[in-house]
Amino acid sequence: MAAAVQTAAPAHVPVMLAAVLGQLAPRDGEAFIDATFGAGGYSRAILEAADTRVLAIDRDPSAVRAGAALAKSFAGRLTLREGRFSDMEALARDAGFEQIDGVVLDIGVSSMQIDEPSRGFSFLRDGPLDMRMSQAGPSAADAVNGLPQEALADIIFALGEEPRARAIARAIVAARAEAPIATTLALVRAIERATGRPRPGERIHPATRTFQALRIHVNGELDELSAALHAAERLLRPGGRLVAVTFHSLEDRIVKQFLNVRAGKTPAGSRHLPAQGPGPEPSFTLPFRGHLAAPEDEVAANPRARSAKLRAAIRTAAPPVPPGAAPTKRTRH
Repeated sequence: MAAAVQTAAPAHVPVMLAAVLGQLAPRDGEAFIDATFGAGGYSRAILEAADTRVLAIDRDPSAVRAGAALAKSFAGRLTLREGRFSDMEALARDAGFEQIDGVVLDIGVSSMQIDEPSRGFSFLRDGPLDMRMSQAGPSAADAVNGLPQEALADIIFALGEEPRARAIARAIVAARAEAPIATTLALVRAIERATGRPRPGERIHPATRTFQALRIHVNGELDELSAALHAAERLLRPGGRLVAVTFHSLEDRIVKQFLNVRAGKTPAGSRHLPAQGPGPEPSFTLPFRGHLAAPEDEVAANPRARSAKLRAAIRTAAPPVPPGAAPTKRTRH
């Protein structure tokens, strides 16, 4: 095992670190992709666990700049790249990473982004209504002030799973008619026109789902996740490990369905929907059923871990499954 490298900055402990390391099982000589670098917690742990190399990707230029000290500490072993994890194939090729032994995805907004009011991710801190992970392109303010009411309602309902989406969209349109909604607090006040202010003891703030929906919309997160899973399938060598940590049902559903299909867990045929003929061999096997959750002591120390779900898969020697094709369901002999 490689010796731990001493650095001046305190180590960031990401959600479910022990479980992620347990599934990745780093060994000397292996290469990994940390597709959501953030504060570098997973990358650091992988590099300290064995004599490995890590390609770390983040679309947030602030995260890449902040990671420069960590990259220097692990000179020659940690490579940082700014970019989207949906582009990890091209990023890996450009960085000289070919045979990949593990990919980890920690989906969603990072604690660094939430804790910085100027990024506009949190409804608990007033700041510009931004929410752009890459700090480029249309912002949440552009969406809130420019989209038609019906489009806003659809986004809030579909991406936030908010049952009061139509009422909230009406309230936002009414508020922006008075003045542009430019800050997080102004958006919260608009939402509360439809939902009322949070009641004492209310577990979920009325703005939670709307902020989630806008963040996902602004960053195209669900499409990015789907593309990243396909890229990981193509990059991982036989025996390579894929680990994904999600924090809400939309993300988890995408990961779950992708892995189940790739592992050959297709629904059995019925008289209404006959079973399809043989398809490609499964490109993944699943090391455990369902998902892993954070232990109670971690949830107590970090409430963000409460909603975390970890799913994992191991790459087979089969070629990547073509788009639209379902692998053959494996049977026991």
